[in-house]
Amino acid sequence: MKEPMTDNIRVLALLESNKVTGPAKNLLQFAQMARKTGGMRVDAEIVVFWRPRNPSDFVDAAAAAGVTVHRIAERGRLDRAVIPGLRELLARRRPDVLQSHTPKSHFLVRFAGLCRQYPWVAFHHGYTYTDWLNRAYNQLDRWSLHAANRVVTMNGQFQDELARRGIARDRIAVVHNAIDPAWASAARQPEAAAALRAHLGIGAGEKVLLIAARLSKEKDHATLLRALAGLRDQYGLKPRLVVLGDGAERPRIEADIDALNLREQVILPGWQPSEPYYGIAHAAVLSSVTEGSPNAVLEAIGAGVPLVATAVGGIPEIVRDADSALLVPPGDAARMADALHTVLSSADVASRLARRGRQIALDQYSPEARVSAICEVYRAVLESGRPSRIGNTVAPGHTIPM
Repeated sequence: MKEPMTDNIRVLALLESNKVTGPAKNLLQFAQMARKTGGMRVDAEIVVFWRPRNPSDFVDAAAAAGVTVHRIAERGRLDRAVIPGLRELLARRRPDVLQSHTPKSHFLVRFAGLCRQYPWVAFHHGYTYTDWLNRAYNQLDRWSLHAANRVVTMNGQFQDELARRGIARDRIAVVHNAIDPAWASAARQPEAAAALRAHLGIGAGEKVLLIAARLSKEKDHATLLRALAGLRDQYGLKPRLVVLGDGAERPRIEADIDALNLREQVILPGWQPSEPYYGIAHAAVLSSVTEGSPNAVLEAIGAGVPLVATAVGGIPEIVRDADSALLVPPGDAARMADALHTVLSSADVASRLARRGRQIALDQYSPEARVSAICEVYRAVLESGRPSRIGNTVAPGHTIPM
């Protein structure tokens, strides 16, 4: 029997993040805005798995945003003891919707049978391949996501992939990320930009390229570095490249920088809040071989910075080639170098792309629209009146890395 719908619902969201990454930013923004909407009010609380030596950037950001975060202690990524802690927390908080954001969290929800107790919405952000455990959870995701009441994914390409894996299309919702209209407005002020350039040792007349992405294989920094070398060798241009982010690929990236003799051009500040860096960028770049609905694209167009990106995942759903960005095939360093040369050498092209991109960000990717879309997903799940009927039996051929 269906329980009556309510306009006030409680959501408990599982998020594996110690830093304020793209999914973390989006979740915090949603949690802040959804409790203020005029329609369905959502009280969202967040669960993180916590080790004492982990950074606390995300927890600190959530506290500043007034969002409640529950920490479940774990001794390592394979700690089975997190399951009783998660069950106990759910019994205390009694959410209307359980939400998960990573393959590990998806797996825990199904493996522990929580999907039979709570309506479950799983957010599919695409996959990273940083180590063997990530790859194992990615494989298990094919099993985990079949038990979700709804899967929210980032683009039509991901929707097609999930459908090919046997998830019914009527249980898949495509919801792109969003960007605040005021994004990077302070960073664009001349004083702030000049101060950051001075801090990084970038001269006043030097052009700046920016890539804001974790240092992992799917971001394909190697192709971007080859394109940077091509700009120098073919066009005689030597812009500075700021590689913002951190991750397992950093040693390989640094080796490529040395091999291509780019040490004087490339700056690696590590992981930093990205907003100030858009204030000094003449162009933003994304060289990924796979993407969801990348925040880096929305941040670039929201900041009014011309964008060069690969035509993968949800990127062509957000921007169009030669209209609001220059899009190139993944892995093609020569085409990327040509596109970067066009943006850096033609003020008219750069201005047109930036202006059109900014308008798209304002018109189509507002935080309010994203909140509304996610609330409709919750409404559909709650109106179905039950959690998933699928249990936690492991699919044949799968092993459990716990």
